[in-house]
Amino acid sequence: MVRAFVNNVDSYTGKTLSKVFNSAASGAGNEPDAPQEPIIPKQQYEVIGTLQSPEGEKPECVSEVIQSASREAHLAAMLTCDVIVYNISDTPETVSEASWAVEALHEQLTNFASLKVFICVSTVLTWAHSKPVDPEDLTVPFTEEDYRRRRPHPNFKDHVEVEKLVTKLGKTDKTRFLTYVIASGLKYGTGEDIFHFLFKFAWHGEEAGLPIYGDGANVLPTIHIQDLASIVVNVANAKPKTRYILAVDGSHSTQGEIVKAISDGLGTGTVHVEPKKSALLNKELLQCQYDQLMLNIQLEALCVKDSLQFVWVSEAGLVEQLPQIIKEYKETRNLLPIRVCVLGPPGVGKTTFVEQLCEHYKLHHLKIADVIKQNVERLEKLAARTSKQDESEEDDTKAQQAKEHLDLLKEDAAENNGRYSDQHIVEFYKETLKSKPCQNQGFVLDGFPKTCEQAKEVFAEEEEGDKDEGEKDAKESAYNKLLMPEIIVSLDASDDFLKTRIMNLPESKVAGTHNTEEGLLRRLVLFREQNEDDVTVLNYFDELEIHPSHFDVEKDSSQNITDTMEHIKELIGEPRNYGPTPEEIKAMERKAKEEKLRQEAREREERDQHKSEERTLRAKREAEWTDQLARIKREEQEMLETQSIPLRNYLMKNVMPTLTQGLIEVCKVKPDDPVDYLAEYMFKHNPQVD
Repeated sequence: MVRAFVNNVDSYTGKTLSKVFNSAASGAGNEPDAPQEPIIPKQQYEVIGTLQSPEGEKPECVSEVIQSASREAHLAAMLTCDVIVYNISDTPETVSEASWAVEALHEQLTNFASLKVFICVSTVLTWAHSKPVDPEDLTVPFTEEDYRRRRPHPNFKDHVEVEKLVTKLGKTDKTRFLTYVIASGLKYGTGEDIFHFLFKFAWHGEEAGLPIYGDGANVLPTIHIQDLASIVVNVANAKPKTRYILAVDGSHSTQGEIVKAISDGLGTGTVHVEPKKSALLNKELLQCQYDQLMLNIQLEALCVKDSLQFVWVSEAGLVEQLPQIIKEYKETRNLLPIRVCVLGPPGVGKTTFVEQLCEHYKLHHLKIADVIKQNVERLEKLAARTSKQDESEEDDTKAQQAKEHLDLLKEDAAENNGRYSDQHIVEFYKETLKSKPCQNQGFVLDGFPKTCEQAKEVFAEEEEGDKDEGEKDAKESAYNKLLMPEIIVSLDASDDFLKTRIMNLPESKVAGTHNTEEGLLRRLVLFREQNEDDVTVLNYFDELEIHPSHFDVEKDSSQNITDTMEHIKELIGEPRNYGPTPEEIKAMERKAKEEKLRQEAREREERDQHKSEERTLRAKREAEWTDQLARIKREEQEMLETQSIPLRNYLMKNVMPTLTQGLIEVCKVKPDDPVDYLAEYMFKHNPQVD
């Protein structure tokens, strides 16, 4: 197996290079009539390489990643490869590394057992300040034949030096060491790189529109990232005689044309002009990317057209292939819209569930009142243009059509007691579902469609629909896949539960809504009538194999029915968006910090209260113990006194009279041994002794 070394396999360019190398046959180019999907050959490239970021992940198509930071390890790995590709077009840090790599390999040239091919992927910024081919006709493009006349942008002089070095070292021994320089145009495709900030702004639907820096008339040479990778692989296989190759597509689009196309295809369709210097304030742009956006040069890739054979992904350029480019962008970055429909009887809490889903997934909440209001306002805004004199003929036609549409709506509302007929409501919903916000982020339908007929009309495939030939089967052809919800949620509950729930709602939530007792009963009757027969809106989805998921909210005993909401989130899956914005992250961090402080304050208050309660309890217990001890002592004293009465009486009767008299006698006589005298006296005068 032929081995190929690619630096920074985890980068935007490195990932695609590795993937295309891994699926390409060595020693053969792709034929023009070959199928887009490559047929795996008997012998294909084994890709190894380095990582741009230490935390980067190894792509599946890469068999080995050189983890060591030492150049000796990198050189040893490159010496085991037949093709070495160094991309210096993405970051300036790789320029010196590429210079070292080609010199280190050149020093080992005599030890090569077979031919090695070194390909340096550079940038067309090395042509940025080149003098025109024809000063009288600035539209004449540069070709590879003019590469000696190229003059670089001041920030890309080092790139030119590397290009010259690579070209020079490849002339020493062409049987052992071939070198090529491929000057890449501004890359686009898959998840996007330099144009990513424009795609991101457009996807989010920035109201101010996308920025055009300067007058926007500068021509940007571009190349689809997969086409660039195919050119690199074809150079490695075909080994053309031309050593300096331009890799650009056939377009000569200006910055303004590219920005407007992205805005039209993905965003609001509006653009605004900003000074060139304001681009430097854009946090999404690096200095090298700013330099590329300001480039103004026309190039033609003759070698690619004449010497290489491969299937172009985007030969016509970004503007012409924009629908496919947008599809790649969404799929690569997992920005596919989430389309949900929440149905159920009135009063079951559909709007509450939808609001929570929209907040969690950053989707658009489609309520019938809001859809009608937004579409009427849109028509009024269009109709107002009829009074302006500077409008184009196309705009004037649209304005006249909007005015006529508004007149029809007024007549319809007058005939239906202020309500619009299903025909207009369906039309409003279709316009809203086809809007860029709903097609980009996704939507949640709140209680609509209500009937099978409405569903068929809203989701019907148009005659010139958005499907590719052979893409859909018979069932899918019956509806517009871009508008059809992918998840149907049916909230179920009995009438008694719904009545009880509405009756228990606060007056503030019921006021001004249909959730009065009379309004609820009327809507419940209508809902049950619409969902009795087999021809229901749920059956419509079921027949299309978009099976509704039923959730019985009556059985959910959790607070605020959170269990049901969690089950619905599990059904939908993870969000498909850019995640929280920096401002939202700061707000969440601030909220978490405040919540932490509140939690600490609550815990501190609870500890203080607990200590206070313990002190009070301890003092109470000590007082109880003191009272208990005093009571016990008093009781013991009383008991002793009670027990001593008979003994005292006995002594007073039988002992104390004789003892008292004896003591008196002792005092009178004052004998030498008073105790013996007293004892003798007591014995002699004992009344018990005869």
